Amino acid sequence: MTRVVSIFLPDLPTDRIRRDDPSIADDQPIAVISRSGAKRWVSAADAAAEKVGVRVGMPAAKAQALFRGLMLVDADPAADARRLDMIALWALEYYSPIVAVDGIDGLVLDTEGADHLQGGELPMVTKIFNSFHAKKLTARVAVADTWGAAHACARAIKRETVIIPTGKTFRAVERLPISLLRLPEKTVADLRVLGFQTIGELANTPRAPLALRFGPEVGRRLDQIRGLIAEPIDPIRTAETVQVSRNFQEPIGAAETINKYVGRLVVQLVAELEKRGLGVRRADLFVEKVDNTRQVIRAGTAKPVRDVAWLTKLFRDRTEKIEPGFGIERLVLVAAAAEPLVEEQRISSLVEEEVTDVTPLIDIFGNRGQRVYRLAPVASDVPERSVQRVSAVAEAIEETWVGHWRRPVRLLPHPEVIDAIALMPDHPPRSVTWRGNRHKVVRADGPERIFGEWWRRPAELEAVRDYFMIENEHGERFWIYRAGDGVDPETGSHKWFMHGIFA
Repeated sequence: MTRVVSIFLPDLPTDRIRRDDPSIADDQPIAVISRSGAKRWVSAADAAAEKVGVRVGMPAAKAQALFRGLMLVDADPAADARRLDMIALWALEYYSPIVAVDGIDGLVLDTEGADHLQGGELPMVTKIFNSFHAKKLTARVAVADTWGAAHACARAIKRETVIIPTGKTFRAVERLPISLLRLPEKTVADLRVLGFQTIGELANTPRAPLALRFGPEVGRRLDQIRGLIAEPIDPIRTAETVQVSRNFQEPIGAAETINKYVGRLVVQLVAELEKRGLGVRRADLFVEKVDNTRQVIRAGTAKPVRDVAWLTKLFRDRTEKIEPGFGIERLVLVAAAAEPLVEEQRISSLVEEEVTDVTPLIDIFGNRGQRVYRLAPVASDVPERSVQRVSAVAEAIEETWVGHWRRPVRLLPHPEVIDAIALMPDHPPRSVTWRGNRHKVVRADGPERIFGEWWRRPAELEAVRDYFMIENEHGERFWIYRAGDGVDPETGSHKWFMHGIFA
């Protein structure tokens, strides 16, 4: 069943202003002012402005009088719209083949065919929120069965992420205000005059009187939010997007027929990409059915390709998931992500050189929803900072790991506090207790002193760690450290931590 993600960006204007002017302090209150003739009012306010009492709809003069240091910026709806379009294109590439702008402050995504690539709904929603947060964008993310329900929950429920269980849509929205039905403002005002406050109250009212007074729009929005009628999402596209399509006079549904036309579309897509000197990194196959529903299959590659046979295989491996229903009337193949790709000579001598290429294997794992990457060194002595994840096909990195001390094969995600009995400052522990288990230390090597990186964080100016490799009576070897030098409290807390496990 199709699931819809709504991303609400309540502070889009102020977030854009901060991005355009990085010199603005994080704690600087910002209010965006809109004009209508001589009237000026607050159309957006960030969290810092709301703390000092500024509210949307408040007259600009009153907002300015509340806080002398309030920064007033004229609204620029065109710039906000361009920014929202850029965010939508970014989401189209990374999260879903169907992404559209939802009003002036949000996005809507159809996750069918894409959520498994993120590990499921909860990991996907969490990743989406974290991605926006990393870009210093305020966001609330909701998932529901319908566009209307996801839109309403993202704007009404004051949590960072919301997942409405399948089949529980109406129960989640029935107590929400009617202003979230995406009706015209005048219609909402007139409904409130009649006494309607919540979506549930409106849904339980006979339709005929509502349609007679307000037309069919009220009933249509109620049916859409409950999933009684479809509300297709028209995905955002750019003029540079490469796509090919095939319409059918008679609907198709057989697997062999679908595969045949998918192969032909791949040939056409590759020809268009070749004209532009591009290779596809991510392609989406839109399957449009006669019942006005749509199914999408997404396939990605580790590096840009124009290999017809390989792209055809990637899609044919997944076309078995297509449910034709009453028939398919149109197939559309879109290059959602394309990068420059130049022709290169594969063989440069009379003797063909054998080259091992693991890219096809990476593509197969990636299209099954498994993330493939490799670990690369970073120039840092601090263990958790000395490694990074890079693309499995990225170029070789020149940095190398420090080799004069042994490193464990497994580094814990975060150092864990342990109890240790040790003679400070230079002696290793005689025993440690980790996760409730006591380990008697029979051998140890160390200490290896690692200093803090003061040029990154001033708080690490005097910080040190003393690492020891220890072995217990069962032959298990661990990597532990003491925070501090064991003498000066300013160098660390002198607590002991477990950081890694040796093979």
